[in-house]
Amino acid sequence: MQRRPFLQKVGALSAGLISLPFLSYSTSQLPKATRLKFITASDGHWGQPNTDFALSHQNLIDAIHREKGVDFVVFNGDLIHDTPSFLPEVKAVYDQVQFPTFATRGNHDRVDVETFARVMGHATNHSFVVKDDYGVVLLDSSNLAGDYLCADLNYLKGILDSYEQLSHVFVFIHISQRDWARNGVACQAFMDLIASYKNVRATFHGHDHDLDGLMVYRDKPFLWAGHFGGSWGNPFPSYRVCEVGEDGKSVTYLKTVKEGMLLNSHPL
Repeated sequence: MQRRPFLQKVGALSAGLISLPFLSYSTSQLPKATRLKFITASDGHWGQPNTDFALSHQNLIDAIHREKGVDFVVFNGDLIHDTPSFLPEVKAVYDQVQFPTFATRGNHDRVDVETFARVMGHATNHSFVVKDDYGVVLLDSSNLAGDYLCADLNYLKGILDSYEQLSHVFVFIHISQRDWARNGVACQAFMDLIASYKNVRATFHGHDHDLDGLMVYRDKPFLWAGHFGGSWGNPFPSYRVCEVGEDGKSVTYLKTVKEGMLLNSHPL
């Protein structure tokens, strides 16, 4: 398997923060029997001028449909590029996906919370349980003006408290809640809240098109998936897969959209 270095150094390390290199992928890391499988991809930027956004979305949908046994897909923010009328257009594209789809609001998704809920079918802060044992939390990190915001901690704590008996919880939020990323925002209370729940297995981000690796804070993994659209970032559009086995072990791995090349994997 081809190996690559981490594409961007993201500032000085601080206590509890580890910047890990990309790991080689091995099929031995996959669960022998998968009970949950989901995909996350971010930053499609539907409608951005001078980009072939329709093709990038179709390529991703084709890649998703090559995957087997997917339970759901999360489009992790920057669904559109600023113009509110693009949101119904991209939702019609998501509706082509053969698996259930959900989304978070990013800084380029400049629609109000009412419009987002009406078009996307769920609120900007949303949660659900899959197969009775896996919690999924989708969090807002922006607003109509496109500001970078901390998550609603009252909402998050209430959901995490209600999910304490679940074996796995996965959190999705577009903007990193720590300034270890160039485009992150410093929300220490969010980081400490996530770290305080044993069953939160991973937090997934978008926003930083040139990040597609792993950071760790107090033993909790925070992951990026690069981008599949937009005008900047990694030269290869990508998406992230997560699988949880019947034995409870879980792994996440990154793949290129076009070729399906496996780029890295991490146990969770």
